[in-house]
Amino acid sequence: MLAYLLLASTLVIAACGLVYELVAGALASYLIGDTITRFSTVIGVYLFAMGVGAWLAKYIRRDLLARFVQLEILVGVFGGFSAMALFAAFAFGMAFSVMLYVMVMLVGILVGMEIPIMMRILRKRLEFNDLVSRVLSFDYLGALLASLALPLWFVPHLGLIRSALVFGIINLGVAALTLWLFRRDLDRSDLRVSTAAGLALLVAGLVWAEDFSRYAESQLYPEPVIYSKQTPYQRIVATSAGRHTNLYLNSHLQFSSKDEYRYHEALVHPAAASPARIARHALVLGGGDGMAVRELLRYPGIERITLVDLDPGVTTLFRDHDRFALLNGFALRDPRVTIVNQDAWRWLEQNRDTFGLVIIDFPDPGNFALGKLYTTTFYRLLKHRLAPDGIVAIQATSPLFAREAYWCVVTTLESAGLKTVPYHVYVPSFGEWGFIIASRERYTPPTSLPAGLRYLTRQTLPGLFVFSEDMARVPTEANRLDNQIVVQYYERAWRASLRE
Repeated sequence: MLAYLLLASTLVIAACGLVYELVAGALASYLIGDTITRFSTVIGVYLFAMGVGAWLAKYIRRDLLARFVQLEILVGVFGGFSAMALFAAFAFGMAFSVMLYVMVMLVGILVGMEIPIMMRILRKRLEFNDLVSRVLSFDYLGALLASLALPLWFVPHLGLIRSALVFGIINLGVAALTLWLFRRDLDRSDLRVSTAAGLALLVAGLVWAEDFSRYAESQLYPEPVIYSKQTPYQRIVATSAGRHTNLYLNSHLQFSSKDEYRYHEALVHPAAASPARIARHALVLGGGDGMAVRELLRYPGIERITLVDLDPGVTTLFRDHDRFALLNGFALRDPRVTIVNQDAWRWLEQNRDTFGLVIIDFPDPGNFALGKLYTTTFYRLLKHRLAPDGIVAIQATSPLFAREAYWCVVTTLESAGLKTVPYHVYVPSFGEWGFIIASRERYTPPTSLPAGLRYLTRQTLPGLFVFSEDMARVPTEANRLDNQIVVQYYERAWRASLRE
């Protein structure tokens, strides 16, 4: 029975170790972007650190039980507070990248020492073959459980900071269990006091985590935070500056209410007002804030609008909370609007409807998960759902700051067999921003626009299709699933802009 309890402890400590690694990678990608690079380097450094820890474990030759308890205390405290430390480093302008890899190395070394010491504790109770196979089996099973539990339950309900603290408490629980199981051999008051102190610290951190998050987030944003929520997909933060509201997803500005009308009028009306198309059923992919839907509802001929957005946290916020619903004119409560919370790619594969008008308002292609929605494969799938005379309008990042990425999207649409009309608009909160109209047939510009627009007029509309020399087309590859070149273009452009 004792051996099985220790094996179960192996499962638990493996789960905790993986959680600290995943939390570090997720926080890094949330806060500073470059998801693939951050996750790859965090995983690589963490595995290397575990190897260092496993090598160092050979020098621990005496008092293995006591050393194991000390390791659990250290892993629990450092791992549990790792997310809080990293968030603080970013919020208060410390050297985040240095803190990230120092923390990953430290926790990785400590975690790497756990299993070798556990195996040496168990070797008197199990045959060697059983020992290795069972310890490694429980270790891998713990990793699987952690990889499923963290994104599916812990992060949606607790957030990254509190999830790390909970697993730190679990590590201390393993230390306490070991002290109890071996109470005759480990009659040491220093270990009991250290375990109790570590638990007290982690519980205090858990109690104050929400207050800490609010304070740290207040340092990240120039305006007071009025709403924040961690969903399974992203961190949603809304701030208020006087009469204006700003929305951030994973620390990246999505819109400011002081000038979002410029963006959304330019996104929707050049396509929706084109006289060559009469769309009764419109589709919006992304745009869970409802602003694009608000603009579509200006057209009485549109009888149905389907909004497909992955995150119900966003659509619920902008439908059910009056303060935020007011920004889209309560568009998501309109009976003509159907909201679907699903991955856009999967939904298009499953749906068989055709649409005369499609508005695509995805976030920029800053990682591979988003980059797949800018590929030739996705656009060919979209083409099958487009009516013969249908038209698509797509937000496609900045042709000034991410020039290659923007024209890559144009090239990709053309590779999918669609005719393209690129255009752009100046939005003060973002600078020059690019859009693309795509269709099977030649585009006909609008001869009239809906009443009540704040920016777009018949006189200003032609200027949107004129590109200055510094935004003019450059040669690019098409973005395919197997190369995701648009992500590379995008990351290279924004890294260059940060250096300037």
